[in-house]
Amino acid sequence: MTDPHPFDQAIQLHAEIPGQYQGQTHAGYWNMVGPFGGITAATLLQAVMQHPARLGDPLSLTVNYAGALVAGPFTVQATPVRTNRSTQHWTLSILQADAEGAQVVTTTATAVTAVRRETWSAGDVPLPDVPQPADLPAIPPGFGSEWISRYEMRPVTGTLPRAWDGSGDHSLTQLWMRDAPPRPLDFCALAALADVFFPRVWLRRAHRVPAGTVSITVYFHASAEQLQQTGMGYLLGQARGQEFRNGFFDQTVQLWNEAGTMLATSHQIVYYKE
Repeated sequence: MTDPHPFDQAIQLHAEIPGQYQGQTHAGYWNMVGPFGGITAATLLQAVMQHPARLGDPLSLTVNYAGALVAGPFTVQATPVRTNRSTQHWTLSILQADAEGAQVVTTTATAVTAVRRETWSAGDVPLPDVPQPADLPAIPPGFGSEWISRYEMRPVTGTLPRAWDGSGDHSLTQLWMRDAPPRPLDFCALAALADVFFPRVWLRRAHRVPAGTVSITVYFHASAEQLQQTGMGYLLGQARGQEFRNGFFDQTVQLWNEAGTMLATSHQIVYYKE
């Protein structure tokens, strides 16, 4: 019997009662001052996926990072606040004990799940014409954050600046990505993959400043069947900042599978310091 994938270990939740779960931070997904934001988003979505009252599959997830989790146990609360014929609306939160033992909120979120039906469908943003993953070298593990080793990333364009000299002139990154070791794609993993990009301000300025996500929304366009068809293949991710102003910037992301199907898009607002 093989050990669970590190991702599955990191998002593992144990139900006390329906809608209240206990989790534990995972050292393999540690960032500089707390867990990788994508694994926090995936954990919140996992609470929805495990809830016995869930209707349909994820349509959107918005996560607001009020404060950093510290290493140790935490509680996830997931409440379906309204269920309609085809959509269901959720509120979520993560709580953790502070130094005095009081439970404080570190993260809030909302989610929408939905029962999809077959309709006319089309895509207006096709998969860019880029080299295939096998033709590109992977980023070596490291960069001072353990979570980066949990992903295989093969950049197409827009890697980290070679010199932090303020000479940046764009914020576009394209890269092929998947879990490491490879893992069949599901909604929780897709939510995490939407957040793998380094801060756009680093590329735009070529100046490494403190930065962190304040809020991220992931929109899921794929069905469970399309995720199953994607399997352990690569996703092409494209990220770009749109406006950098007064200590905050936004970042928009698209994720396609190798077949050219857009699986998810996301948008986030990030703070940065001088």
